Amino acid sequence: MAINYRSFGFQVLVGMAVGLLLGLAARAMGTAPGGDLNWLATALKTTGSIFVSLLKAVVPPLVFAAIVASIANLRALDNAARLAGQTLLWFAITALIAVVIGLAIGLVVQPGSGLHGQALAIGKTDSVGGWLDFLKGLVPGNSFALSASTKLNDGGATTTLSFNILQLLVISIAVGLATLKVGEKAEPFLAFVRSLLAVVRAILGWIIRLTPIGSAALIGSAIATYGWSALAQLGGFAGAVYLGLALVLLVVYPLLLAANGLRPLPFFAKAWPAIQLGFVSRSSVGTLPVTEAVTERMGVERGYAAFAIPLASTTKMDGCASIYPALAAIFVAGFYGIPLHAADYALIVFVSVVGSAATAGLTGAIVMLTLTLSTLGLPLEGAGLLLAIDPILDMGRTAVNVAGQVLVATIVAKREGILDESAYYGASPSTEALGSSIA
Repeated sequence: MAINYRSFGFQVLVGMAVGLLLGLAARAMGTAPGGDLNWLATALKTTGSIFVSLLKAVVPPLVFAAIVASIANLRALDNAARLAGQTLLWFAITALIAVVIGLAIGLVVQPGSGLHGQALAIGKTDSVGGWLDFLKGLVPGNSFALSASTKLNDGGATTTLSFNILQLLVISIAVGLATLKVGEKAEPFLAFVRSLLAVVRAILGWIIRLTPIGSAALIGSAIATYGWSALAQLGGFAGAVYLGLALVLLVVYPLLLAANGLRPLPFFAKAWPAIQLGFVSRSSVGTLPVTEAVTERMGVERGYAAFAIPLASTTKMDGCASIYPALAAIFVAGFYGIPLHAADYALIVFVSVVGSAATAGLTGAIVMLTLTLSTLGLPLEGAGLLLAIDPILDMGRTAVNVAGQVLVATIVAKREGILDESAYYGASPSTEALGSSIA
């Protein structure tokens, strides 16, 4: 089979290979005078940071517009309240199954117990969190979900502003529900929101096209910073994560489909374009247009798909918010020699099921990871350690996220009698036919 050298997936793979080579070259160059990073390592780090910053910049307006618009779409559906309730219920069911699988694998494999912190130059922290920290984090402190943090440096204090995505989600849901209550008077506002969503999606499409460059820089920077031998220590953790992802994608999802009277093979054939794009782009939000398209071609009623998929792309994260944080918490605890108890495992399950919206469909699960670690009182430096291999892990995580998003919409549609089964078992769309939906 001929290789399509212009395909997005091939470009991402080339970017990863180039990043590996550049990272090894930067590592071989050593440090600059004074112990600073050399010019190549600095360039890789800067480029990767710019790519991540671009993605972060579009997340707040995208989350707000997508959630408000998706809730407003409920008014066009019969039995909208039941559909919304069933969707959220299945979000929770699949997340619960995924986090239990993650915990089970972590307890058996114990991926962090044999590693050495000094090899990766990781320090400890005094940060401690708990149940109240998480619950208080749900309540917006202001109308824009902005939060400020101040760091004391030798030269003075530096204050930075950032969006709290979890609080932004709460605000977006409240505004969306208010538009339903207001009715016709909210139409001008909804027209603006839908226009904003279209514009932000276009901008996101441009940013996603930079993924090959961003992936090369992030992988190269990780290797230049930590070294190949140090990263190899994380191979057991990466294997445990991918084992959990494979069990959810290839065992749990087919069983859930079969339990609801649907054959799994047609589902995967139709969902493959979205799963593939999620794998290479590492962004559930970036994959949203294709995910929505394959869901409709799956036979799900368009009005329901327009509600379920935008909501799912920001809140339905079986890979990032369930399997990964469960395994990561066990890894970090083992890495630092901190014992976990039954209450800690229960807390992991709670945060994973309820707090998955914190991932916001963005490339990487750092928000959910730090939320879990801080709630458990584990060292936050463990998040920095796992970021070294995050690009590799995030490809599999996002693929499972996207598959789960289509799965829930399909199962709910089937249970509520709004799934066109002739379309479900019909011909599958090609990747080329749907690929243009990214922009």
